[in-house]
Amino acid sequence: MGLSLVPVFLYAGSMSTSAIVDAQRSQWFVIPAIFSFVVYVVTMFGETNRLPFDLAEGEGELTGGFHTEYSSLKFALFFLAEYVNMVTVSALATTMFFGGWRAPGRCRPSTTAC
Repeated sequence: MGLSLVPVFLYAGSMSTSAIVDAQRSQWFVIPAIFSFVVYVVTMFGETNRLPFDLAEGEGELTGGFHTEYSSLKFALFFLAEYVNMVTVSALATTMFFGGWRAPGRCRPSTTAC
């Protein structure tokens, strides 16, 4: 997952998220780094234990697996942590490959000319 972000750092010339978003002012990095984006998406699914990487939630463990060991608050916190991880990797993908909070072609608010 970390190696798929190296081309983004090279295109932007910085590891700062603000500099990466500023570098995507004219074109998103998903276009020149499509292979890195595909690798990132595959590892993102693996990191968040989604299909087809959900080996921890196999057929045989549905009634006797780790889900039955937790109850109420522990179970809720377990799934909250999984969904926070999904939001985190999605926000990182948006920042690194899709221009973050700025759409391509938008001007900075402090400048008058584009």
